[in-house]
Amino acid sequence: MPGPTPAPEVMPGAEPFSFPGGSGPEGRTGVLLVHGFTGTPMSMRPWGEHLAAEGFSVSCPLLPGHGTHWQDCNGSSHDQWTGTVEHAFDELAAVCDRVFVAGLSMGGTLATRLAEVRPDDVAGLLLVNPALLTQRLDAKLLPLIARLSGSWAPIASDIKKPGVTELAYPRLPTRAMLQLRGLWAVTRAELPRVTAPTIVFHSAEDHVVEPVNSTVLLDGISSDDTEEVVLRDSYHVATLDNDAPLIFTRSAEWIRAHVRAAETDAPPADHR
Repeated sequence: MPGPTPAPEVMPGAEPFSFPGGSGPEGRTGVLLVHGFTGTPMSMRPWGEHLAAEGFSVSCPLLPGHGTHWQDCNGSSHDQWTGTVEHAFDELAAVCDRVFVAGLSMGGTLATRLAEVRPDDVAGLLLVNPALLTQRLDAKLLPLIARLSGSWAPIASDIKKPGVTELAYPRLPTRAMLQLRGLWAVTRAELPRVTAPTIVFHSAEDHVVEPVNSTVLLDGISSDDTEEVVLRDSYHVATLDNDAPLIFTRSAEWIRAHVRAAETDAPPADHR
Protein backbone atom coordinates (compact mmCIF):
# COMPACT_ATOMS: atom_id res chain seq x y z
CA MET A 1 0.00 0.00 0.00
CA PRO A 2 1.50 3.38 -0.96
CA GLY A 3 2.31 5.76 1.85
CA PRO A 4 0.88 9.25 2.31
CA THR A 5 1.71 11.85 -0.30
CA PRO A 6 4.63 13.94 0.97
CA ALA A 7 3.99 17.62 1.60
CA PRO A 8 5.21 19.94 -1.18
CA GLU A 9 8.67 21.33 -0.62
CA VAL A 10 8.66 24.96 0.46
CA MET A 11 10.74 27.36 -1.63
CA PRO A 12 13.87 28.59 0.18
CA GLY A 13 13.00 31.93 1.80
CA ALA A 14 9.26 31.23 1.83
CA GLU A 15 9.22 29.63 5.27
CA PRO A 16 6.99 30.93 8.08
CA PHE A 17 8.81 32.77 10.84
CA SER A 18 8.37 33.96 14.40
CA PHE A 19 10.38 36.10 16.81
CA PRO A 20 9.97 36.12 20.60
CA GLY A 21 9.28 39.43 22.27
CA GLY A 22 11.49 41.35 24.62
CA SER A 23 10.73 42.47 28.14
CA GLY A 24 8.14 45.07 29.05
CA PRO A 25 4.79 45.80 27.41
CA GLU A 26 6.24 45.33 23.91
CA GLY A 27 7.12 41.72 24.65
CA ARG A 28 3.60 41.07 25.87
CA THR A 29 2.28 42.55 22.62
CA GLY A 30 2.01 40.25 19.62
CA VAL A 31 1.94 41.22 15.97
CA LEU A 32 0.60 38.67 13.50
CA LEU A 33 1.80 39.32 9.93
CA VAL A 34 -0.11 37.92 6.94
CA HIS A 35 1.34 37.80 3.42
CA GLY A 36 -0.50 38.30 0.16
CA PHE A 37 -2.00 36.15 -2.60
CA THR A 38 0.65 34.11 -4.48
CA GLY A 39 3.24 35.64 -2.13
CA THR A 40 5.17 34.30 0.86
CA PRO A 41 6.37 35.41 4.31
CA MET A 42 9.48 36.74 2.54
CA SER A 43 7.52 39.92 1.72
CA MET A 44 6.80 40.42 5.42
CA ARG A 45 10.14 39.42 6.94
CA PRO A 46 11.80 42.88 6.95
CA TRP A 47 8.72 44.30 8.66
CA GLY A 48 8.72 41.43 11.14
CA GLU A 49 12.41 41.89 11.87
CA HIS A 50 11.89 45.59 12.55
CA LEU A 51 8.99 44.94 14.93
CA ALA A 52 10.99 42.24 16.70
CA ALA A 53 13.89 44.67 17.11
CA GLU A 54 11.39 47.04 18.73
CA GLY A 55 10.64 44.30 21.27
CA PHE A 56 7.32 42.95 19.97
CA SER A 57 6.45 39.27 19.65
CA VAL A 58 6.03 38.50 15.95
CA SER A 59 4.62 35.63 13.92
CA CYS A 60 4.04 35.12 10.19
CA PRO A 61 2.49 31.87 8.92
CA LEU A 62 2.73 30.46 5.40
CA LEU A 63 -0.77 30.32 3.93
CA PRO A 64 -2.00 27.00 2.49
CA GLY A 65 -1.21 26.56 -1.19
CA HIS A 66 1.56 29.16 -1.07
CA GLY A 67 5.34 28.98 -1.12
CA THR A 68 5.55 25.75 -3.14
CA HIS A 69 4.12 25.56 -6.69
CA TRP A 70 1.32 27.66 -8.16
CA GLN A 71 -0.61 24.49 -8.95
CA ASP A 72 -0.89 23.84 -5.19
CA CYS A 73 -2.64 27.17 -4.73
CA ASN A 74 -5.49 26.06 -7.01
CA GLY A 75 -6.23 23.30 -4.52
CA SER A 76 -6.55 25.66 -1.55
CA SER A 77 -9.62 27.52 -0.30
CA HIS A 78 -10.28 30.79 1.46
CA ASP A 79 -11.59 28.81 4.44
CA GLN A 80 -8.15 27.22 4.74
CA TRP A 81 -6.50 30.63 4.57
CA THR A 82 -8.74 32.11 7.25
CA GLY A 83 -8.33 29.01 9.41
CA THR A 84 -4.55 29.28 9.25
CA VAL A 85 -4.66 32.94 10.22
CA GLU A 86 -7.00 32.27 13.13
CA HIS A 87 -4.82 29.41 14.39
CA ALA A 88 -1.68 31.56 14.20
CA PHE A 89 -3.53 34.35 16.03
CA ASP A 90 -4.55 31.99 18.84
CA GLU A 91 -0.98 30.70 19.21
CA LEU A 92 0.33 34.24 19.56
CA ALA A 93 -2.51 35.28 21.87
CA ALA A 94 -1.64 32.38 24.19
CA VAL A 95 1.70 34.03 25.02
CA CYS A 96 0.72 37.72 24.69
CA ASP A 97 -1.64 40.09 26.46
CA ARG A 98 -2.85 41.54 23.16
CA VAL A 99 -2.35 40.85 19.45
CA PHE A 100 -2.37 43.26 16.51
CA VAL A 101 -2.83 41.89 12.99
CA ALA A 102 -0.97 43.28 10.00
CA GLY A 103 -1.46 42.26 6.39
CA LEU A 104 -0.34 43.02 2.86
CA SER A 105 -2.85 42.82 -0.01
CA MET A 106 -4.85 39.59 0.52
CA GLY A 107 -3.13 39.46 3.90
CA GLY A 108 -4.97 42.70 4.62
CA THR A 109 -8.21 41.04 3.58
CA LEU A 110 -7.55 38.13 5.91
CA ALA A 111 -6.60 40.45 8.77
CA THR A 112 -9.82 42.41 8.25
CA ARG A 113 -11.85 39.20 8.11
CA LEU A 114 -10.37 38.08 11.43
CA ALA A 115 -11.33 41.42 12.99
CA GLU A 116 -14.88 40.87 11.71
CA VAL A 117 -15.31 37.42 13.27
CA ARG A 118 -13.21 38.17 16.41
CA PRO A 119 -14.00 41.83 17.13
CA ASP A 120 -13.26 41.51 20.84
CA ASP A 121 -9.90 39.83 20.32
CA VAL A 122 -8.03 41.83 17.68
CA ALA A 123 -6.23 44.77 19.31
CA GLY A 124 -5.75 46.65 16.05
CA LEU A 125 -5.29 46.34 12.29
CA LEU A 126 -2.29 47.50 10.24
CA LEU A 127 -3.05 47.11 6.54
CA VAL A 128 -0.83 47.70 3.52
CA ASN A 129 -2.67 47.98 0.19
CA PRO A 130 -5.53 45.78 1.42
CA ALA A 131 -7.65 44.10 -1.26
CA LEU A 132 -11.45 43.94 -1.32
CA LEU A 133 -12.29 44.18 -5.03
CA THR A 134 -10.87 44.83 -8.47
CA GLN A 135 -11.94 47.21 -11.23
CA ARG A 136 -9.98 45.37 -13.92
CA LEU A 137 -12.17 44.65 -16.93
CA ASP A 138 -10.66 41.22 -17.53
CA ALA A 139 -11.74 40.17 -14.02
CA LYS A 140 -15.28 39.71 -15.37
CA LEU A 141 -13.90 36.91 -17.53
CA LEU A 142 -12.22 35.11 -14.63
CA PRO A 143 -14.83 32.30 -14.28
CA LEU A 144 -14.39 31.49 -17.98
CA ILE A 145 -10.59 31.81 -17.80
CA ALA A 146 -10.50 29.50 -14.77
CA ARG A 147 -12.39 26.83 -16.69
CA LEU A 148 -10.06 27.09 -19.66
CA SER A 149 -6.73 27.49 -17.87
CA GLY A 150 -5.31 26.90 -14.41
CA SER A 151 -3.06 29.94 -14.57
CA TRP A 152 -2.80 33.47 -15.91
CA ALA A 153 -0.23 36.26 -16.04
CA PRO A 154 1.51 36.85 -12.68
CA ILE A 155 0.82 39.73 -10.29
CA ALA A 156 4.01 39.46 -8.22
CA SER A 157 6.88 41.94 -7.75
CA ASP A 158 5.01 45.18 -8.38
CA ILE A 159 7.88 47.10 -6.77
CA LYS A 160 9.24 50.52 -7.70
CA LYS A 161 12.60 50.12 -5.99
CA PRO A 162 15.25 48.85 -8.45
CA GLY A 163 16.76 45.44 -7.90
CA VAL A 164 14.11 44.11 -5.50
CA THR A 165 12.15 40.96 -6.38
CA GLU A 166 9.32 39.43 -4.38
CA LEU A 167 9.48 35.69 -3.76
CA ALA A 168 6.14 34.67 -5.25
CA TYR A 169 4.55 32.50 -7.91
CA PRO A 170 5.44 33.11 -11.56
CA ARG A 171 1.81 32.49 -12.54
CA LEU A 172 -1.58 33.57 -11.19
CA PRO A 173 -3.57 30.46 -10.17
CA THR A 174 -7.01 31.18 -11.60
CA ARG A 175 -9.09 28.80 -9.49
CA ALA A 176 -7.49 30.15 -6.33
CA MET A 177 -8.31 33.62 -7.61
CA LEU A 178 -11.97 32.63 -7.60
CA GLN A 179 -11.52 31.69 -3.94
CA LEU A 180 -10.03 35.11 -3.29
CA ARG A 181 -13.04 36.77 -4.91
CA GLY A 182 -15.27 34.83 -2.53
CA LEU A 183 -13.19 36.05 0.41
CA TRP A 184 -13.49 39.62 -0.87
CA ALA A 185 -17.27 39.34 -1.07
CA VAL A 186 -17.83 38.04 2.45
CA THR A 187 -15.31 40.51 3.90
CA ARG A 188 -16.90 43.52 2.15
CA ALA A 189 -20.34 42.44 3.35
CA GLU A 190 -19.30 42.41 7.01
CA LEU A 191 -17.00 45.44 7.19
CA PRO A 192 -19.28 47.15 9.75
CA ARG A 193 -18.31 44.44 12.24
CA VAL A 194 -14.76 45.83 12.40
CA THR A 195 -14.41 48.00 15.51
CA ALA A 196 -10.65 47.64 16.11
CA PRO A 197 -8.31 50.62 15.66
CA THR A 198 -7.11 50.58 12.06
CA ILE A 199 -4.23 52.17 10.17
CA VAL A 200 -4.10 51.78 6.39
CA PHE A 201 -0.97 52.35 4.32
CA HIS A 202 -1.74 52.51 0.61
CA SER A 203 0.32 53.34 -2.44
CA ALA A 204 -0.73 56.24 -4.62
CA GLU A 205 0.33 54.13 -7.61
CA ASP A 206 -0.49 50.43 -7.37
CA HIS A 207 -0.67 48.17 -10.43
CA VAL A 208 -2.29 45.25 -8.58
CA VAL A 209 -4.79 46.64 -6.05
CA GLU A 210 -6.47 49.92 -6.92
CA PRO A 211 -6.31 52.60 -4.17
CA VAL A 212 -10.12 52.65 -4.08
CA ASN A 213 -9.86 49.44 -2.04
CA SER A 214 -8.54 51.39 0.94
CA THR A 215 -11.35 53.93 0.57
CA VAL A 216 -13.98 51.17 0.55
CA LEU A 217 -12.45 49.62 3.64
CA LEU A 218 -12.15 52.83 5.66
CA ASP A 219 -15.66 53.92 4.67
CA GLY A 220 -17.11 50.52 5.57
CA ILE A 221 -15.68 49.70 8.99
CA SER A 222 -17.23 50.88 12.24
CA SER A 223 -14.01 51.74 14.05
CA ASP A 224 -13.86 55.29 15.41
CA ASP A 225 -10.05 55.13 15.45
CA THR A 226 -8.72 55.09 11.88
CA GLU A 227 -5.72 56.53 10.09
CA GLU A 228 -4.71 56.62 6.43
CA VAL A 229 -1.11 56.96 5.25
CA VAL A 230 -0.49 57.49 1.52
CA LEU A 231 2.74 56.00 0.19
CA ARG A 232 4.15 58.23 -2.56
CA ASP A 233 7.22 56.24 -3.56
CA SER A 234 6.09 52.61 -3.68
CA TYR A 235 3.98 50.27 -5.78
CA HIS A 236 1.95 47.32 -4.51
CA VAL A 237 4.50 45.34 -2.48
CA ALA A 238 5.26 48.36 -0.35
CA THR A 239 6.79 46.30 2.46
CA LEU A 240 9.77 45.69 0.15
CA ASP A 241 9.71 49.07 -1.58
CA ASN A 242 11.02 52.59 -1.03
CA ASP A 243 8.43 53.43 1.63
CA ALA A 244 9.12 50.33 3.72
CA PRO A 245 11.07 52.28 6.40
CA LEU A 246 8.09 54.62 6.79
CA ILE A 247 5.72 51.66 7.21
CA PHE A 248 7.99 49.98 9.72
CA THR A 249 8.66 53.05 11.87
CA ARG A 250 5.10 54.35 11.78
CA SER A 251 3.59 50.96 12.59
CA ALA A 252 5.81 50.46 15.64
CA GLU A 253 4.89 53.93 16.91
CA TRP A 254 1.20 53.30 16.25
CA ILE A 255 1.18 49.96 18.07
CA ARG A 256 3.08 51.37 21.03
CA ALA A 257 0.68 54.33 21.31
CA HIS A 258 -2.33 52.01 21.30
CA VAL A 259 -0.78 49.73 23.89
CA ARG A 260 -0.20 52.73 26.18
CA ALA A 261 -3.76 53.93 25.62
CA ALA A 262 -5.19 50.49 26.39
CA GLU A 263 -3.14 50.18 29.58
CA THR A 264 -4.19 53.67 30.69
CA ASP A 265 -7.86 52.82 30.15
CA ALA A 266 -7.58 49.40 31.77
CA PRO A 267 -9.14 48.99 35.22
CA PRO A 268 -6.71 48.65 38.11
CA ALA A 269 -5.65 45.12 39.02
CA ASP A 270 -7.43 43.41 41.89
CA HIS A 271 -4.79 42.74 44.56
CA ARG A 272 -7.06 41.08 47.07
